[in-house]
Amino acid sequence: MENHRCNGDGKESFKSPEIKFTKLFVNGQFVDSVSGKTFETVNPATGEVIAKVAEGVEADIDLAVKAAREAFDHGRWPRMSGFERGRIMSKFADLIEQNIEELAALDSVDAGKLLASGKTVDIPHCLHILRYYAGAADKVHGETLKLAGEYQGYTLLEPIGVVGHIIPWNYPSTMFLMKSSPALAAGCTMVVKPAEQTPLSALFYAHLAKQAGIPDGVINVVNGFGATAGAALCSHMDVDAISFTGSTETGRLVMEAAAKSNLKTVSLELGGKSPLIIFDDADVDMAVALARIAIFYNKGEICVAGSRVYVQEGIYDEFVRKAAESAKSWVVGDPFDPNVQQGPQVDKTQFERVLSYIELGKTEGATLLTGGRRCGDKGYYIEPTIFTDVKEEMRIAQEEIFGPVMSLMKFKTIEEAIEKANATRYGLAAGIVTKDLNTANRVTRSVRAGTIWINCYFAFDPGCPFGGYKMSGFGRDLGMHAINKYLQVKSVVTPLHSSPWL
Repeated sequence: MENHRCNGDGKESFKSPEIKFTKLFVNGQFVDSVSGKTFETVNPATGEVIAKVAEGVEADIDLAVKAAREAFDHGRWPRMSGFERGRIMSKFADLIEQNIEELAALDSVDAGKLLASGKTVDIPHCLHILRYYAGAADKVHGETLKLAGEYQGYTLLEPIGVVGHIIPWNYPSTMFLMKSSPALAAGCTMVVKPAEQTPLSALFYAHLAKQAGIPDGVINVVNGFGATAGAALCSHMDVDAISFTGSTETGRLVMEAAAKSNLKTVSLELGGKSPLIIFDDADVDMAVALARIAIFYNKGEICVAGSRVYVQEGIYDEFVRKAAESAKSWVVGDPFDPNVQQGPQVDKTQFERVLSYIELGKTEGATLLTGGRRCGDKGYYIEPTIFTDVKEEMRIAQEEIFGPVMSLMKFKTIEEAIEKANATRYGLAAGIVTKDLNTANRVTRSVRAGTIWINCYFAFDPGCPFGGYKMSGFGRDLGMHAINKYLQVKSVVTPLHSSPWL
């Protein structure tokens, strides 16, 4: 097995961004935590501490929720017209655009994300999301109802109230804007709990939101850990809704806390084990390129990563050979290097988890085609890894690894491909590679997943709803569907007297 091209030696080839914000952001101000405690956030490229940030716990969550409640019950934001909210949100987007370099650098140093991708993909996508919902803010309409009796009826769509957003570490910027933008458009106020691994960009976004004119208390950011700050937010009696993205196991706890407190509404975007199904008629080179991106992009730390690749038997051998060659050319290293394609895993815990799954795959009897080792001697880098001879019952084929590990499997018929694709507890996304429209249509309607990509992958858009089936959660981010999560429907009925028509 040949070595991969790897320059992940932990040597910094960049000037680390200045860390300007490390406190909590509550009621429009940066403040220390009530306890005065802090925790370290670490650069995964080196394993070294970047900064110490304030650690919020239940008391801090309570202060943030009080600020959000005051801003909702008595503040200007929900009482503005949608047009006014949209104008301020557009200004927020402009400020983000002016600071794109610094925001991308924060996510690179904090999460190991590629700086080049941050500047050209992630942050521009955030801008697109925010501007989409700025434009949608004055387009939230109720309905006029035709009733059976002598009454007239209509519905009002009202903001749900105080929202708790718990966001993951793999896409800190994207998730901050994906969660907050539709809630802002709806007129809600919020408390954001960023992942403890990646709090830095969230605090910068809070700073820019205030500069844009979003009133104090509308956006609050509390750094902290899931078991303390996250749990307090989910169980708080004055929070009206929770939107969570993360693991299925934690999603269960979020639902439980919501049910045991005030029965707040919950939206969950959870784990995935997404299949990529490649048929005999596919262009093999294109299929290999898609499969590589689907699992190795963002070091495999993507909920919709195409971690299960099914290839029809007619092209399987050619695909295996080309996939191995393609993986070996994938450059791993310093996320600030524009020539690098894969940075480090987000932290030591995730690094060790991925390596343990690779060892498990070998123990289970899968064949390690390429990769499988640590890359370099400093930082949390892992070689892009491909297993063949994978069986459906193996844990590497069933459990979400969240790393650059592909399970490559063969199938004969379309029926077998559909059965295998659905043989998972997850249902977040799937990919299909074929030139046959009938095949694409049949598989699209047969695979139980929230998003299906045909001859493409990671084709996200602010107007395209995103969410899962089965244990990948419920509720939708993106599109107008996302605003509905943050709205209540109120029916209004009045009598009609002497009306010439009903």
